[in-house]
Amino acid sequence: MGLLQEFKTFALKGNVVDMAVGVIIGGAFGKIVTSLVNDIIMPPLGVVLGDKNFADLGVTLKDAVLNEAGEVVTPEVLWKYGAFLQTCLDFLIIAVSIFVMIKVINKLTSLRKKEEEEAAAAAAAAPAPAPEPEPTKEEVLLTEIRDLLKEKK
Repeated sequence: MGLLQEFKTFALKGNVVDMAVGVIIGGAFGKIVTSLVNDIIMPPLGVVLGDKNFADLGVTLKDAVLNEAGEVVTPEVLWKYGAFLQTCLDFLIIAVSIFVMIKVINKLTSLRKKEEEEAAAAAAAAPAPAPEPEPTKEEVLLTEIRDLLKEKK
């Protein structure tokens, strides 16, 4: 039973839940970047390269083998450097995006920490509250009378 309780404590910690949310958002972000590269960046680059699909760029290492009927017996072997470069561009965009996001988060964290330090310094520099004044002679006498009356009851 202890192992189950330990796992429950681990799984419900904020860090694990935050990490799971990060993985889900990261997966969605990866799809967005892939679409950006495949659908927005690569088509104009393909036009510049002479109306070619960048992902189809490659070198044939071995031609396909066909039988007498024209059917492929052994498919061709391609070295698809275009698809590799496209994937590298995906990675580069994701890496730069994460770098910028971490820089922004670190900047915001340092600003918040600086504000907290300034607030703590201001609180420490504030004058201490004045001590409560001594009771007056009348208050002391009234307190003694009250105490004497309580004793007689």
